[in-house]
Amino acid sequence: MQPTNPSIPERPVVVVGAGGHARVVAAALLEAGRRILGYVDADESLWGTQWLGVPVLGGDEQLARFSPQDVGLANGIGSVREPRVRRLVFEWGHGQGFVFETVVHPCAYVSPYATLAEGAQVMAGAVIQAGARIGCNAIVNSGAVVDHDCVLGEHVHIAPGATLSGGVVIGNNCHVGAGAVIIQGIGLGAGSVIGAGAVVIGNHPAGVTLVGVPARVKSI
Repeated sequence: MQPTNPSIPERPVVVVGAGGHARVVAAALLEAGRRILGYVDADESLWGTQWLGVPVLGGDEQLARFSPQDVGLANGIGSVREPRVRRLVFEWGHGQGFVFETVVHPCAYVSPYATLAEGAQVMAGAVIQAGARIGCNAIVNSGAVVDHDCVLGEHVHIAPGATLSGGVVIGNNCHVGAGAVIIQGIGLGAGSVIGAGAVVIGNHPAGVTLVGVPARVKSI
């Protein structure tokens, strides 16, 4: 099974957002030879500026200039602890008729036997092994490892340097912090947060926050 990428490689891209994650996404696209028309961002102080030689066109209303048939979107909104804003951008773009590009940095490795859903993003140095399935709008960030047969739900963020051993299942809207480790065969319920550097050795239900080595549920 080949990677799933619903985007049209030749069409230009508009990046939604103009912050740090947006620039990482833009760099990945540019290094892959893609054409970026510009960024859109609600922050008026950014309008008219440039990042990586690409202009900030204005707010979201600028997307009315483009046809969804001719232009793809890239989600430049990052995800810290929870993906609500990133998810809303994805849903809003769909409501406007756009498709989100699946972004893979040229220095990432994605097995030809893994699948990437619409809008998934795989950053530099990341590794995705055979049988893995990456959900729509998910981020596998710089240097993260998703080993064989892992399943990532929608809007998941695997932060830089995190490692998922084989057969891990991550529910929708989860955040796995930088440098965290999840051992093989573990399941994590939707909306959960794994703290940076945590080591997860057991299954957990939805909505928990896990910290420490070994990881334990953090009391509120």
